[in-house]
Order: sequence, then structure tokens, then C-alpha cells
Amino acid sequence: MDIQQLGMTFPLIFNMQNKEEIIWFNPNQIKAEDALKNVSVTAEMVQNASDRLDRFASYLRIAFPETAKAEGIIESPLVKIPKMASVLKEFFQTELNGELLLKCDNALPISGSIKARGGIYEVLKIAEQLALREGLLKETDDYAILSTEKFKQFFSNYSIAVGSTGNLGLSIGIMSAKLGFQVTVHMSSDAKQWKKDMLRSKGATVVEYNFDYSIAVMEGRKQAEKDSSCFFIDDENSVDLFVGYAVAASRLQTQLEQLKIIVDAEHPLFVYLPCGVGGGPGGVAFGLKLLFGDHVHCYFAEPTSSPCMLLGLMTGLHEKISVADIGLDNKTDADGLAVGRPSGFVGKTLEKLISGSYTINDKTLYELLALLADTENILLEPSALAGMTGPIHLTKEGVSLQKATHIVWATGGGMVPSQEMDAYYEKGKQYLK
Repeated sequence: MDIQQLGMTFPLIFNMQNKEEIIWFNPNQIKAEDALKNVSVTAEMVQNASDRLDRFASYLRIAFPETAKAEGIIESPLVKIPKMASVLKEFFQTELNGELLLKCDNALPISGSIKARGGIYEVLKIAEQLALREGLLKETDDYAILSTEKFKQFFSNYSIAVGSTGNLGLSIGIMSAKLGFQVTVHMSSDAKQWKKDMLRSKGATVVEYNFDYSIAVMEGRKQAEKDSSCFFIDDENSVDLFVGYAVAASRLQTQLEQLKIIVDAEHPLFVYLPCGVGGGPGGVAFGLKLLFGDHVHCYFAEPTSSPCMLLGLMTGLHEKISVADIGLDNKTDADGLAVGRPSGFVGKTLEKLISGSYTINDKTLYELLALLADTENILLEPSALAGMTGPIHLTKEGVSLQKATHIVWATGGGMVPSQEMDAYYEKGKQYLK
């Protein structure tokens, strides 16, 4: 691949090679109504996912008592963060029009990250299909029966495998082990030790690699191919993961209505989503476009060392290009975003729907982490702060935001051990000095 030639067509590649913080606006975006006609995922598929999660609510309430208050529904708060908005203006020396909110997926029950949506959903779908096939379950049953020893014994005959940088592995591992599956999580070198330790404590097998995310996924896929009773959850290509994430949109719509926040042509919604391989943010963005159409504008946020989705979307090469091809090392403390090659499935599904993508460096992530903790007393892991500079980029680029609502998607942090979080915070404070 001639990167010099590619850079002549897409000059931002040279900025990316220098690890500069940049924003890219998608020139291929068209009206949502038209774009949605030409993709393989449908509104019906997302609704089916929502219905399945509702069926499992009675089981989740028993298996994970922390979901009981929400009656077995895995959901997170949407909160206003006006103090952080004020600090952002001062920190970046710019105006910030519109109201700033945080979607707290760091507080999602069970695994404390956005991966509790798609990851847990796909495991539940596998469990349901197996139980239905064997005549052990009917869709009209009370799914609380899945918590009995009979079902745990049944699911122990099957295994689940996944490749992960961390958070997806946590959600798949915790959910699979709870149901009774034999579960193996193949983890890349970027994965934090505490995530590996937690998975092992929950009964999952963790296989570690001294390579990046792509190798972990490839090895997980190989394991599943050798065993007909093993299900591989494919973060790069899974439609089930994608629609599980997309369910978030209708729930967000309800929360916006409760807060009396209008979304229409005059009151646009801007959503900023940290992005790794693309499944989580892609699914959420897709669900939002289904509901709000052209009134919502979704942006992906990626580390300056790992802007794989931006690179794939901008060049149109999707999974056929890696950050290594332009000389980037894919090394970042934002472990969930440390992905060198994007999902082709997600990129092709979103290529005419996504508004753009931007990059952020690790130092900025840590600074924002400390500022959010000090202003709003909300603790996130570094990758979950990636969305926070979205409104700043748009303001500096002259995008009209007068009556806008901004939602920063806080993708993780709820399961981080306190000593780890203290270290993150201290690092942020050091950078701010």
C-alpha cells in the first residue's frame, strides 16, 4: 500500500502519522432515511433484541441482584454535567454552546461498561437458542427458571470464546460463567491485569497474548472452529453484538423525554462515542439514527495512536487498512480503544450515517479524567473520556451549536478497582500541573 499516495488524496493521514488531535467530517453522509434503506441491519432486528432482553429480565433480577431495582433491565443514568461544561470552556479556552450531558455506561450493572449491552445480549441469545432447541424453554416461560441448577448443568456442555482488549471480555466472561457455560477469553497485551484477575475470579479461563487485539480475536476464532459445541463471539463482525448495543437508543429517548429535552431540527442532538473496533459505538449510533434520523449527529472518538475506524471510513478501505500501515504503534492507555484494524461490517454499515470522527491523545484523556472527578465526582477509566472533546472540536470548526444537546458516552469505569482508579486520577493531576 502506497501511503504517500494515499496521503495525497487524504491529507489528514499526515496529521494522523504525527499523532495530532484532528477531526474528520464525513463527506459521504447522506439523509438517514436513504442510508438506512441500504444496510443489512433493520429496525425489526433491533426491536427483537429489545424484546429478548425483556424476556431475560426475570432471570437477570435473580442472577444479578444489582439489577433488581431496575427489574432486571441493564441500563445506565443520563446526567447533566454543567460544572464540567464550565471547566471545558476554561481548559480549552473556547465557547461551548448547548447543554452537556453524560451517558453513564460506566455505571451499567454486571460489568460496568458499554459492553454490558451487546456482550451480555449475545450470550443471552445463545443461551435462549440452545434451550429452545432442546425443548427446555418456551418464549412464553418465566425465564427465571434459567437460574436453576438444571440449566447450569445443561449450559456446561457448551463453551463460549471471545477475543478482547478488556471490557468485552469482562461482560462475556461474567455472563457466560453465571449461566454455566465454559468460557475462554483471549486477551491482548493491552488488557489490564485487574480485568484478567476479575475474569478468573468469576470462573472464566483467560488466555494471554503478547500481541494486540487482532491476534487475540484470531486465536479465539481458531478455538471455536475446532469445537462444534463452542460459540465464538466475534467483536469484528457480530450482528448480534451490534443490535444489542442499538437497543440503547430507545432507552436514551425515554431518558431525554423525562428530562424534557427536545430533539428536532432546531434542537439537534450531538453524541460522542469512544471507538475501538467499532461494534459498541456503531450499534449505538445506528440505533440513534433509526430513532432521530437527521436530527442526531454521531461522532466516533479514538486515540491518536489507534484511529482505526477514522482511517477505514475516511479512505473507504475499512478492514483492509490498519493503523500500522501508516506507521502508528496502536499503543494507548485507553485499552478498550487499542485496536489497529476496524470492523469492516460496522464501517460499511455506518459509512453514510456517521457524521465524523476525531482523535484524542492519552495526556488529554487523563487530564479530563481528573477534571471530571473534581467537578462532578464521577470516576471513569481513561478510554471513557474520549467523547469529552467532541463539542470542543465542533465549536472550533464553527459548527452551529446554539440550541444543541451534547451527550458524551461514558463507556466504562464502573468495575475499576479503587487503587487503579486512584492511580489514573493522580496521573491526571500530574498532567494538569
